[in-house]
Amino acid sequence: MKIASWNVNSLNVRLPHLEQWLKDAAPDVVGIQETKLDDARFPDDALAALGYRSVFSGQKTYNGVAILARGQAPADVQVGIPGFEDEQKRVIAATVGDVRIVNLYVVNGQDVGTDKYAYKLRWLAAVRDWLAAERALHPRLVVVGDFNIAPDARDVHDPAVWNEGHILTSTAERDALRALLDLGLHDAFRLHNDEAGVFSWWDYRQAAFRRDLGLRIDLTLVSDALRAEAVASGIDREPRTWERPSDHAPAWVRLGV
Repeated sequence: MKIASWNVNSLNVRLPHLEQWLKDAAPDVVGIQETKLDDARFPDDALAALGYRSVFSGQKTYNGVAILARGQAPADVQVGIPGFEDEQKRVIAATVGDVRIVNLYVVNGQDVGTDKYAYKLRWLAAVRDWLAAERALHPRLVVVGDFNIAPDARDVHDPAVWNEGHILTSTAERDALRALLDLGLHDAFRLHNDEAGVFSWWDYRQAAFRRDLGLRIDLTLVSDALRAEAVASGIDREPRTWERPSDHAPAWVRLGV
């Protein structure tokens, strides 16, 4: 099973890219973030024509998440974080086969010390509590998403700039991500690659992609029960080269035996 995560930064704009990538990469499951579409406008029929069944939770202009599964309908769908009041559509979970998929569009946080930063940390704490319960119910768990946190210095183009006081790399954010990993989750990319300088996001400004000034903030996390089955993982840079691309590239993990 190949499981991927992609922040498409507007599915309305990027649907042709998604359709092309689904044909080329043939993932079995995809978590999509930043669809920026209310549910009535989600392109369910277009994706079904490619063999993918979808579950989704969206809103106009901002946020929005979905899970696509090839050849089967995702089951036991959960939208939002149980017990956490939030109007933003950032969380969806579903079961595909015998694997529980959680798809997160983590809060950006704006700047360290702002109200949005405090909201991000509260949000991540609520996610941790929920994932602890999910893992107990579903040992075969994969958590994907745009985490808006670069795990360590290898995951940023300039650690002097992206430091412990910077948004996306601050100590509190990295501690919150570590708290998720401490539940028994593993960064699938790091199971196979210790290399620095492999990124999944590049700003649209300052020719960042051409200059490879990026961050790795799109993650696929696998539970203890799936660690040995995570036989390959990576980031597909090619869609970032296409015309009018998302600023993110797909991250993926392959489960096999």
